Amino acid sequence: MDTRALRNCFGNFATGVTVVTWAAGEQQRSGITVNSFTSVSLDPPLVLVSIDCKARACEALKNKPFVINILASDQEAIAWQFAGRPQIDLEMEWEDTELGPKIKGALATMECEPWQAYEAGDHVLYLGKVKAFTVNGGNALLFYKGKFYDSKEMEKKLIEG
Repeated sequence: MDTRALRNCFGNFATGVTVVTWAAGEQQRSGITVNSFTSVSLDPPLVLVSIDCKARACEALKNKPFVINILASDQEAIAWQFAGRPQIDLEMEWEDTELGPKIKGALATMECEPWQAYEAGDHVLYLGKVKAFTVNGGNALLFYKGKFYDSKEMEKKLIEG
């Protein structure tokens, strides 16, 4: 199977953009941009993120509490930063919590304890139990066909036809 063609096929599904963050040591924060995120259960409150086995974050996240930061439309530079493309002028603002660092200005955050991890082909599925969450106002950052979009701009385009 042509994996590039399959990846392009998957790209037809618009997703929100998240950065999963965790404490990597005393005063050290780490993260990875993830668009493979989904809610799993309300009782107990569970969420899932899918991490490529080849990513350094895959091993680093093992058995660690983490925070899912749903990015706002003005946080594209943050998405690139944690996708491995350093943004030279980016000044990160953090809020530390008991379960890990949160990105200030995120559209929403979910602080999670590790629940379970499952090997799934070339990825590991990390399930977290949501212990706390925040929701802020604003527009979401979307990812569609390899590009980032502001959810409000995408909505306008859909209405205009």
